[in-house]
Amino acid sequence: MSSELIKDLIFNTALLLSISTVYNLFVVRFNSHKKWLNSLLGLFLGGVGILLMMNTFNFSNGIIFDTRSILISVSGMFLGYLPTIIATILISVYRISLGGAGAMTGVLVTVISAVIGLIWYKYRLPIILKKQKMVWPELYLFGLIVHLAMLTCMLTLPDQQAAAILSTITLPVLVIYPIGTLLLCLVMLQGLKNQESDKNLMESRENYKHLYYEYQKKESLLRSLLDSIPDLVFYKDEKSVYLGCNKSFEIFADKTMEELVGLNDFDLFDPEMATLFREMDQIMMNEKKSRQNEEMVTYPDGREVQLETLKTPYYDHNGKILGLIGISRDITDRKRTEAEIVYLSQHDVLTGLHNRSYYEKERKRLDHPDYLPLSLIIGDINGLKLINDAFGHGEGDKLLISIAKILELCAREKDVLVRTGGDEFVMLLPKTTYSETGSLVQKIKNACDQGYQLDNEVIITSISLGYDTKTSEHESLEKVFKLAEESMYRKKLLEYKSFHSAIMDSIKTTLFEKSNETEEHAERMADLAKQLGQALALDQEDLVALELVATLHDIGKISIDCKLLNKNGKLTAEEWIEIKKHPEVGYRIAQTVPELRKISEYILCHHERWDGGGYPQGLKAEEIPLLARIITIVDSYDAMTQDRSYHPAMSLNEAICELKNHAGTQFDPVLVEVFIEKVIKVNPSSEN
Repeated sequence: MSSELIKDLIFNTALLLSISTVYNLFVVRFNSHKKWLNSLLGLFLGGVGILLMMNTFNFSNGIIFDTRSILISVSGMFLGYLPTIIATILISVYRISLGGAGAMTGVLVTVISAVIGLIWYKYRLPIILKKQKMVWPELYLFGLIVHLAMLTCMLTLPDQQAAAILSTITLPVLVIYPIGTLLLCLVMLQGLKNQESDKNLMESRENYKHLYYEYQKKESLLRSLLDSIPDLVFYKDEKSVYLGCNKSFEIFADKTMEELVGLNDFDLFDPEMATLFREMDQIMMNEKKSRQNEEMVTYPDGREVQLETLKTPYYDHNGKILGLIGISRDITDRKRTEAEIVYLSQHDVLTGLHNRSYYEKERKRLDHPDYLPLSLIIGDINGLKLINDAFGHGEGDKLLISIAKILELCAREKDVLVRTGGDEFVMLLPKTTYSETGSLVQKIKNACDQGYQLDNEVIITSISLGYDTKTSEHESLEKVFKLAEESMYRKKLLEYKSFHSAIMDSIKTTLFEKSNETEEHAERMADLAKQLGQALALDQEDLVALELVATLHDIGKISIDCKLLNKNGKLTAEEWIEIKKHPEVGYRIAQTVPELRKISEYILCHHERWDGGGYPQGLKAEEIPLLARIITIVDSYDAMTQDRSYHPAMSLNEAICELKNHAGTQFDPVLVEVFIEKVIKVNPSSEN
């Protein structure tokens, strides 16, 4: 082997290494996945290969020797298909253009070197890149295999030339070329690793940026979320020093979060409240579990609220407590609602007294020897239904409230006062004798007789009271209750008539005050009705009923607004509906009074018409009770012959004409004829 050959090979290898160094410094920094860049890289490598072939050792007959096998094999191994194929084509074309006996052998060497490099690229390069050390043996082996293949290609030359060339180049090829290949592979590998490191570093930077922005975004989101929560959210360290909070807590503490950080409870609240909060924190820290408390706190504006606070510890990765997170919710409204529910469950809404549910509970509690003697008073309001029907439920409610207030004023602090039903009351009197109970009952009766002033109005009240006392542990409280109830019913029978009489007087007075009906009208009606009844030969009982219904037939009008009763203009459809209710209201009132029940049907029917066009039932002809038909005629006649707010009085003849015109439609024609012939003519003065 000549020194000239060795010199050329070393120079060629050095040129290749310098070019690869330039490649590593500039080319590998670009994105090798882009096709145009890979194509440009292939052109660059082809140019390098041509440059290598320009600095070669030349044999006779056009046989040249260079290091393109190193270039192409390493290119295939590290740069992949497109650059290697383009470089192989360019180098092969240039070699063919040079000509000579070794042209095809040179192309074959180029192609085989490329194929071996691409095989390593596909199957071995990923593994080599993952190795941290001891990669050079495989890279040296790779160079040795490539150049053994190259030497094998020399056999395609003529025999004499092949033998001469192999004898000349085998030693330097097997010694220098694998080392050159190894060195070039190491440079390329380092370039790839540097590229991978740069890529990883860039990715790390991008990931860090992304994580930082994500952290900022999540922190902003978390802050917005915390600030949108109406509950008070705060967190402290293990010494109960505040580290942060949300907007609601800032308002509560009257400080911004920046001002709050570093402060403790004693810096924010009064000593008593701060001590309470600190104790709760300490208990939670010691127990190492969440703790819930309720406390009354005062806002800076003086508003006092009840808070429900949940405190939870938080830990580091070693399980050491770092501090606590607290969430406080304003439960003032909830507590108020709960209190209202409890109140409503035990109290009567109208009177404010306790209800039956409470009574049952207290009865069990007081039915104990410690409370003997245990007395019991039962009360039942007199005439509540009559007042409701006559004056409306509003007046009935006033009576209930008034009696409840009287009972409440008379009861002692230890007594249990309960409204057990619509018009029923019960009082439980622990440690009270029978005689003491009797005194209390008399006190209540005296107070009821005086009435109760409610809304600048004195309400006349009446309640029947019965009572009894349990003196022995073995005596049944149910039996005592029954005896008190029987006592109450006896009192009610005695007081009923006088109270209802007073109520009826009140109803009559109200009727005459509110409507066009007067006592004079009632008296005229009673006189005319009695005369017509006598003309019809009615018995004494019917005549009495006739006089009574003539007086009370419009009793239902006390439920109608007096403005409507005295309206001068034409009534609207809605107003007529209200007016037409009074027969039914009067019927219900009469039904509540035993003395009036017999005439209740006549009151109900006194606006029915003979032709069936009346109200409220639409009865016709003789379906209408006789006494109601009589009342219809005398009521109409008196209304026609007396001055009213809606028309002046008619003359006698005009009234008679009206009666005759409506006989058979509004009035019973037979009764009209009898009334005209035997009542009006018997009473000429009625013409006035």
